[in-house]
Amino acid sequence: MNVDITIDALWQLLNEHQNETFYTMKKLPFTFTVRGGEIFVDRRSKSITKATFKQALNKLKSNSDQIKGPKSLNVFGAPYVWAILKTFEIV
Repeated sequence: MNVDITIDALWQLLNEHQNETFYTMKKLPFTFTVRGGEIFVDRRSKSITKATFKQALNKLKSNSDQIKGPKSLNVFGAPYVWAILKTFEIV
């Protein structure tokens, strides 16, 4: 687990891994593209912002023992945010 990653380092990872297949906890495949401060997931019509990822990282840093899955992140697009953080071994 690497909750000490900065939002900028995470955003760089997202840029490097665009169009790769990720999987939610329910094993649903998805890809994403980054445009500015947002990612666009192919399974959703709305984007997930950089601020949402920053919020998730802050929650993990302050309550890492209480965050056990996407619902406990309590952010927009949590299943996708969680899947990305899990793939990059941040959670």
